[in-house]
Amino acid sequence: VGVLKQQPGVALLGPRQCGKTTLARQIAGAVGGRIFDLENPDDAAALDNPMLALEGLRGLVVLDEVQRRPELFPVLRVLMDREDAPAKFLLLGSASPFLVRGVTESLAGRVAFIDLQGFLLDEVGTGDLYRLWARGGFPRSFLAEDENSSHGWRRDFIRTFIEKDFAALGLGATPSSLGRLWQMAAHYHGQTLNASEIGRALGESYKTVQRHMELLEGAFMIRLLKPWYENLGKRLVKSPKLYVRDSGLFHSLLGIGSHDALLSHPKIGASWEGFALEQVLARLPKIDAWFWGTQGGAELDLFIQPDGKRIGFEFKVADAPRMTKSLLIARNDLGLQELVVVKPRGNGYPLEKNIRVLPLAEALEFCDAIAGKN
Repeated sequence: VGVLKQQPGVALLGPRQCGKTTLARQIAGAVGGRIFDLENPDDAAALDNPMLALEGLRGLVVLDEVQRRPELFPVLRVLMDREDAPAKFLLLGSASPFLVRGVTESLAGRVAFIDLQGFLLDEVGTGDLYRLWARGGFPRSFLAEDENSSHGWRRDFIRTFIEKDFAALGLGATPSSLGRLWQMAAHYHGQTLNASEIGRALGESYKTVQRHMELLEGAFMIRLLKPWYENLGKRLVKSPKLYVRDSGLFHSLLGIGSHDALLSHPKIGASWEGFALEQVLARLPKIDAWFWGTQGGAELDLFIQPDGKRIGFEFKVADAPRMTKSLLIARNDLGLQELVVVKPRGNGYPLEKNIRVLPLAEALEFCDAIAGKN
């Protein structure tokens, strides 16, 4: 609401079913407004003549799944530029690059972007850390009656997304190829992307794999974390690192249906890395982030440079992570002022100069301090 007071429009971006519509309806209910759901045939038909439909409206106007109607953007530019600004526009979208491109081409300087994902740890409380990790942040998955219901909802979400939603977004992949690729992405979760290797396994070309990965990233299903590299005289990893963004979807893609099954699964370390990474990045929305790795095997899961300060994060599922050679190399080669090793729970403790272990909740408080929230 505060951003809407400053800008004529706000674009609220996030995956389907993450709660964008619920939040928008709450805002509209509080301040008053008109909601157009572009998946509703009646609302979509009402916007066949968008200037006629929107020009006379006052207060808040919500356009849900607006990426379905890119022809609205030039009309919105005219409406947002009116001197009296009788209406504010809240644009909801599930396909980030397509919506961002439409907004930046037609509405540059008029719209602020806000990314929304599922529940975060501070929203559910640290007492529900393991439930959030196992089920992921989608509200219906997290709030399901039991683990079987949660896993079932996620399986249905995956099937619906592959067979219906992805095509409806106009993103162009066939359901069979997308399903195989998404399954493969789960097996490569936490590893550097090798599109050629994945392509050989799927019988697809390198370029097809790259394009479909970009589409999944644009729909908020995966994250491709870019590598950081400088001229350090070392052979550095220069391919992005691949993550399934929601831990619950990652688990269901691998057939992990419960927290107990997760604890005994060989991918538990990769699972914790991806989950904790997303929690940290959600606290640092305006800060660029990378990972770092050398061909010799030294690596750092997350590297940021807020205000020129060099800070690193490593994510370890162990109860008591210990000092490793890789941590020392990362600290020294990157010149880190702070290196935080993030574990699920317990007490924090120092490992070496500028290197310490923190439970996730305390690591998130550290992130708030970095972002200037404290």
